[in-house]
Amino acid sequence: MTGRTRLAVCAAVATLTSACAMLPLTTPGTWLLQAFLLVGLQTGAGIAARRVPLARPLTVLAQFTLTLLLLTLIFAHDRAPGWVLPGPDAFAQFGSLFTEGGQDVRRYSIPAPVTDGIRLMLLAGVSVIGLLVDAVAVTYRSAAPAGLPLLALYSVAAGLYDGGTGWLWFLCAAGGFLLLLLAEGRERLAQWGRMFTEQRRGPSGGSYAPGASEGSPVAAVRTGRRIGALTLGLALAVPAVLPSLSSGLLDSFSGAGSGIGSPNGTVTAVDPLVALQDNLNQPDNRTVLRYRTDSPDASETYLRIVSLDRFDGEAWRTSERPVVRVPPKGFPTPPGLSPQVKTDQVTTTVSAAEWYAQSWLPMPYPATGVDIEGRWRFEPQSLAVVGGEGQTTRGAQYRVRSLLVQPTAEQLAQAGEPDDALPARFTEVPDSLPDVVARTAREITRSAGNDHERAVALQEWFTLEGGFTYDTEVRAGSGTAAIARFLKQKEGFCVHFAFSMAAMSRTLGIPARVAVGFTPGEELADGWMAVGLQDAHAWPELYFDSVGWVRFEPTPTRGTSPDYSLPEAGPGGDPDSRVPERPETAEEPVPVPSQSEECSVAEKRLDPNCGQAEVATGDGGGDDGSPWDTVVPAAGAAIAVLLLPLLPMLWRLRARSRRLGRRGDVVSAWRELLDTGWDLGIEPDGADTPRRAAERLVEQGGLGSEAAEAAGRVAHAVERLLYAPVAPATDGLARDVHRVRADLTHGASHRRRARALLWPRSAVRVTWAASAQWTALGHRWRGLRRPGTADR
Repeated sequence: MTGRTRLAVCAAVATLTSACAMLPLTTPGTWLLQAFLLVGLQTGAGIAARRVPLARPLTVLAQFTLTLLLLTLIFAHDRAPGWVLPGPDAFAQFGSLFTEGGQDVRRYSIPAPVTDGIRLMLLAGVSVIGLLVDAVAVTYRSAAPAGLPLLALYSVAAGLYDGGTGWLWFLCAAGGFLLLLLAEGRERLAQWGRMFTEQRRGPSGGSYAPGASEGSPVAAVRTGRRIGALTLGLALAVPAVLPSLSSGLLDSFSGAGSGIGSPNGTVTAVDPLVALQDNLNQPDNRTVLRYRTDSPDASETYLRIVSLDRFDGEAWRTSERPVVRVPPKGFPTPPGLSPQVKTDQVTTTVSAAEWYAQSWLPMPYPATGVDIEGRWRFEPQSLAVVGGEGQTTRGAQYRVRSLLVQPTAEQLAQAGEPDDALPARFTEVPDSLPDVVARTAREITRSAGNDHERAVALQEWFTLEGGFTYDTEVRAGSGTAAIARFLKQKEGFCVHFAFSMAAMSRTLGIPARVAVGFTPGEELADGWMAVGLQDAHAWPELYFDSVGWVRFEPTPTRGTSPDYSLPEAGPGGDPDSRVPERPETAEEPVPVPSQSEECSVAEKRLDPNCGQAEVATGDGGGDDGSPWDTVVPAAGAAIAVLLLPLLPMLWRLRARSRRLGRRGDVVSAWRELLDTGWDLGIEPDGADTPRRAAERLVEQGGLGSEAAEAAGRVAHAVERLLYAPVAPATDGLARDVHRVRADLTHGASHRRRARALLWPRSAVRVTWAASAQWTALGHRWRGLRRPGTADR
């Protein structure tokens, strides 16, 4: 295997290892096998074209043509002559599939099913990246810039996959790129011939003189491997010891752990706002979990995941909390709950879906115990259970013991001041909170006599009296400015209502926090309850002395309001008349069967594939689903922005390779010599003779004797070409130019070397050539317009 062939194989490996980072985005991942085939055949075409040899642009064109033929065979063979020749019908098919793919990536959550449209986008994208990497690294022999398309491919995966990709995928992508750099280094080293050691011992104990014996580039390769391994190790180790935030609370698709590695430690969490909004906007209400409960009131079975107790002005977050092993004999008594409050013991059996993977365990609040296997930890302050050492809810089966707390409105009204043991953070608001929030809270509750009445007044204002509209398409935000904007515009979804009521309660001195989890879901025919993505919810919890934390429901059309949170009587004396009803046509669209009634709505939610061929899923428009349509264009724009400044460098590398290649001549070598000096600050003078131009390079560039002689030989060859009757030989001119370039580069400053590489001055020749062609075209056009020109 030649060095160029080895480099091509490494370029293909680098592309495919970077593409592996996209595996978690779809299910199943069998598309990667097709990507292996496409990139492999594309690489083989490049190897064959370079052995012919074809011109470099023709090599790239041949690879692109083969890739297009293969994509036609896979996706449009029924509309192409001979199954592979793309025509108008085939391109129309491609356009249709790309349109469907765009709709699919907005319709489905991660991991998305591999529809034909998504498969085309994946395979075409990986093939284009593979073509770019092969062209830059192999055809144009510059492996370092080939890292840009590889980085773009990995960045798309990391951007779509909330929380970033795992360390394994990063290791694969980085390892592939390092392999490419190593292969290019070996090939460049091999072009200089065999490596010689300065001195080494012979078998008889004697020594060989320098150059007396040939060696191999083992030492250089070994050094490169060590540097690559050290760099990769640092890239993995350094972020692990730096402070960072953990994954999103409702990141149903990331499967990221909590970062807890020991039985006792701490846990923090980030703002779940974006993930929650994404869940609410899913057109397909995939079932997250199923549960069976013996609760006398199933409408109160809110499955809480985590509580957000710290409001810093930017977002609501969880404070850092200690975690311990899950107590085998049950959890401690819920904070603030006294024996005088009526409670019922409830047992709930939960079965999580295999695809649902996040690190916080959904449970009714307050839980008194849990039976579950795995590496789970208990957080005593909020009675939450969180996974440790990568543990997630994927396929979890567990039983939760909890209390159905049933305080009366009288008990809440008689609650005294919060206990001193309650942390002050539950009543803290940031200084950046606009005055309108506290002022509005005081106006709404001005006639209330106690904290319970104030809380009820706030809930009534949000659900009935304030004129608010529930809308999941509203721009997400949980900071102080977002709360003020929400109170003005009066449009938002559950997080806006929950965050705003909690903040307003705190301004009134009522301890408050925000809980994130799921509403009860819907009952199935077998007595189990099914909870879907669209049941994701956020609600405020307020603290009352001797009662503890209790739930309120300020979001209209979502969930149910507890009895203790309702006014004493609505119109006509019926307390239930003030309960907001959730319309059947809320944000849970029910697919309409087109040919078959075999799949019920509940069965469809339990099995997304049930009746899929017969169910109309809509156009999938809007801003729902995963952010493919945002990240992919952004990644494309990023590639363009990154590549645009590199165009002068790429042109210069191409020009040097062409001038000093096997077909190079005296004029090309002379121009390369002058351009090399020009790039490093030695501007050529058109009035100089070749000999004088070479002398200027020697003087201003500080060339050594060998380089000066090399420059003189190139100048002498130009003079012979111009004045001698016999053309000079071109042997050795490329070597002389390389020697002069090496000496000039060595004597230049770091700044000049960087500019010569990235923004070479001689690249202005492209502008001159374009201007000359434009001028010639203008002359030709004016000549054609003169009378009689066409006859001459």
